[in-house]
Amino acid sequence: VACRFITATAITPSPRRAAPASRPPSSSSSPFLLATIYKFYHRPRAKSTDASPSHDHNRLLRYLSRMQLSSLLILLRVLCSAASITMSSAFSAAIDTSYVSPPASDTANQVANPVTYPRTLYPEIECYQSGHLDVGDGHKLYYDVSGNPSGIPAIFLHGGPGGGISPRVRRFFNPEKYMIVIFDQRGSGKSIPNACDDLEGSLVAQTTQKLVSDIDALRNHLEVDKWGVVLGGSWGSTLALAYAQEYPAHVDALLLRGVFLFGPDEVDYLFGNGGTSGQNPEAWDSYCRYIQDTSDDWEREKLNLLGAYWDRLTSKDKAKREAAAAAFVGYELSISKTYVDPKVVEEHLGTPSILIPFAVMEVHYMINAGFLLRGQLLDNASKLSHMHVAICHGRGDYVCQPRAAWRLTQALKKAGCEDVECEFVAGAGHSDTEPGLVDAMVRASDKFAGVFGKK
Repeated sequence: VACRFITATAITPSPRRAAPASRPPSSSSSPFLLATIYKFYHRPRAKSTDASPSHDHNRLLRYLSRMQLSSLLILLRVLCSAASITMSSAFSAAIDTSYVSPPASDTANQVANPVTYPRTLYPEIECYQSGHLDVGDGHKLYYDVSGNPSGIPAIFLHGGPGGGISPRVRRFFNPEKYMIVIFDQRGSGKSIPNACDDLEGSLVAQTTQKLVSDIDALRNHLEVDKWGVVLGGSWGSTLALAYAQEYPAHVDALLLRGVFLFGPDEVDYLFGNGGTSGQNPEAWDSYCRYIQDTSDDWEREKLNLLGAYWDRLTSKDKAKREAAAAAFVGYELSISKTYVDPKVVEEHLGTPSILIPFAVMEVHYMINAGFLLRGQLLDNASKLSHMHVAICHGRGDYVCQPRAAWRLTQALKKAGCEDVECEFVAGAGHSDTEPGLVDAMVRASDKFAGVFGKK
């Protein structure tokens, strides 16, 4: 009610009296005005021939019109904040989101009411150990450990690169069966430095080989003999494969989601030649249009879109860096799920410590071919022949194409891997928040818990 009165008063001042001269608002203006409204409605009442609510409302409006406009606006802001009302855009005002395409329609409201699957995430748990591990090169990696200290050692490798972790990812594992380790890779999340705070420092020794070494350094630090399960999704699947091939004696099983092998065709499909435009034309157009609108030489830059994004992401102009990051990350988020949740997009684009590492690290690795030899992960499949491998891939994954998962499955089988399963999940996209993928991943981790629990 107060909001309605104040808005009306601010827009339509009483004609009986001119507005007073403007003065700087005081910190006590809003509380004073609230008290005034309260006292007005609780004053002793004289008998009146007009006892209607509108009579009181009109008198209050005439009284409030004498108050400073600045005080009214302050109160309006306070009330709106208390009610969690968004006054303008849902995105951070400091970041340009005009190149982020809107999600496809969701009239069934699947974002809020997803399809129910047999398996969901395990309940939330807290970590019992956390810290920062100094791995050299100026990097200190944040990690935490939860679940059963005597359980099967399992490590979660996040995507991006640069995507970072959240407590949610612990829940892919049964906390009674697993010792669950999660960590932020170099330059991301709570690791030091974060690319948002120190771009130059975050890129020092930022290669796949270094990240692989970091995983084993963390294993040694935690005194883990070998990982029972290494879970990696998207870029995390790339890193999981690279680690397992470098340290095959230190891994019993791989659980991979949204496989990405860093083949040239995979990189070009996603960021170079418009492969995603077949199903996501508006998203691809926005991704390209940002470069075109900010380019002095579009004919050249359209041939190397990743390079063009890199130039802007490493600019000395903070606003330009953030705008490029928003366009780049917004593009990927807009094609990552079957039903896109605007709140997730808002969280990523409105949080620089998430946004900047996600964009910078991903482009850094893409323009350097993942610091891998062409075909390396498939060529070295024989090193994984003794492992248990579960692959979960969304049938509607527009970020990492399902054929990458199939290529890996076939290569593992030909290499002699006796326990490899590839499950394509109908109705699922790329994100590990897709209910169908959650179901598949939890079932796989439960399967491995049963296998290793018998040893």
